Amino acid sequence: MWGKEKNKKVDFDSHAGKTTMVAKGTRIRGDIIFDGGLLVEGIIIGDIYADVDSDSLLRLSETASVEGDIHVPNMVINGKVTGNVFSSGHLELAAKGVVNGDVHYSLVEMIVGSEVNGALVHDQLESAVEQTKKTAQTPQQELIPAKGAGKDKAKDSAKDSFVAGDPAKSA
Repeated sequence: MWGKEKNKKVDFDSHAGKTTMVAKGTRIRGDIIFDGGLLVEGIIIGDIYADVDSDSLLRLSETASVEGDIHVPNMVINGKVTGNVFSSGHLELAAKGVVNGDVHYSLVEMIVGSEVNGALVHDQLESAVEQTKKTAQTPQQELIPAKGAGKDKAKDSAKDSFVAGDPAKSA
């Protein structure tokens, strides 16, 4: 956003030796809890969690599909997500990224062609971290997603479908 560090992106190089890959053609059913980097080219049916205080990064390629909620601090979404997305760090919606659900973010970057079919909810960093902590317990504890957590808090919200595009072309 304005006046903030724009080059504070997290990349896979910082997760050398701690990156997990779900290859194209692979289907996983169940929740995933990870630390470091997670590169998905296949299909995941279940929720994805990473410690909100970490610099963990989830990258969904254009062949990736996730059916479930995602609670990860940093993400690059270039595939399809059917579920809600919670990011307390940097969220990039790449050109072929589609989210059918609400997007809760602290910092978002939408590339031309990306879509959000749901609400864009700007959470201040503290409230995004707290909401993610409420809905995603540590791996040693039982995971209990809290549906609709934090709906009564004041936040910037827009409801409907959004498609990132060139403003000059829509005029």
